[in-house]
Amino acid sequence: MVADPLKVAVIGVGHLGSQHARVYSGMDGVELVAVADVVPEKAREIAREYETQAISDFRELIDGDLRPDAVSVVVPTRAHADVGIPFLEAGISALVEKPMADSLEEADALIEAARKGKATLQVGHIERFNPAIRAIRKTVRDPRFIESDRIAPFQFRSTDIGVVLDLMIHDIDIILSFFDEPVTHVDALGACILSDREDIATVRLVFGDRSVAHCKASRIALKTVRKIRIFQDDCYISLDYGAQQGLIYRKKPEFSIEQIARVAEESSKPEDVIGLLFGKFLTLEEVSMKSPEEPLQAELEAFLQAVRDGSEPEVTGRDGRQAMEVAGKILDQIRRRWDRKDPTV
Repeated sequence: MVADPLKVAVIGVGHLGSQHARVYSGMDGVELVAVADVVPEKAREIAREYETQAISDFRELIDGDLRPDAVSVVVPTRAHADVGIPFLEAGISALVEKPMADSLEEADALIEAARKGKATLQVGHIERFNPAIRAIRKTVRDPRFIESDRIAPFQFRSTDIGVVLDLMIHDIDIILSFFDEPVTHVDALGACILSDREDIATVRLVFGDRSVAHCKASRIALKTVRKIRIFQDDCYISLDYGAQQGLIYRKKPEFSIEQIARVAEESSKPEDVIGLLFGKFLTLEEVSMKSPEEPLQAELEAFLQAVRDGSEPEVTGRDGRQAMEVAGKILDQIRRRWDRKDPTV
């Protein structure tokens, strides 16, 4: 017996929402019943492309004939709660794009609506589904230092938020997922360059009493860079998200800093030390990251699987709220420095 297809809809079909519609339309066992947008012409354009219905008011979907089992909420951040809560309270599962909401109070309201409606709430932190991150997930254990860079040209999208909530929050979520300890200290700097919100920011996060993460994000560059480097007692991991390339440097059990120092003192040739390191004390391993799925497809499939079987989604409302909370502390510190005209900003 073939199960009925899962009915889905996309609310907001701008640049990213149209990609949600594209992926859903090509999934087996899924029916894209409608797309909704406050710009009727845009909804009709995407509906024609993916052979579905166009809706201008998302509320028509909740009690109407096109009622879906799940929706993607891909509207501006300020509207996430207004759109997501009615669906969740009605028992319709929702994937809400990042950042989860415009405030922690709205994030809490989304979580409560999902609980009340017994619906699945997943937050759209798509980097969790990047093949690079998935490939190293089991390797990362008790990191000591993490460094991330996320740099991109100005896109003239997401102008209602600054670079911390637009770009850096991806890395905040990934980094938080690697630590069991809470953030105990935040040190942040930021500057407005092209907009009236921070367009570049640098942040240091301290976890517990000995682990540190340093994040840099900019949306005023000429090219895109997305990299993360992770240092822990037994290895160093370097990933390039964009190129989907990665390396893991591992210490062998016989690693000896004393012997390396002795060779460095006795030889003026750097290649002698490098040869010793990689010949006797370190191994170099390429990270296998090939995946038949694009990250968005993997994210949406994981969301719908959680809807089908009632399991906890890979990125929960609690995860989304935690990332927002840390991002909020970063923004508070940046703004406090602006208010007192700190010369270091």
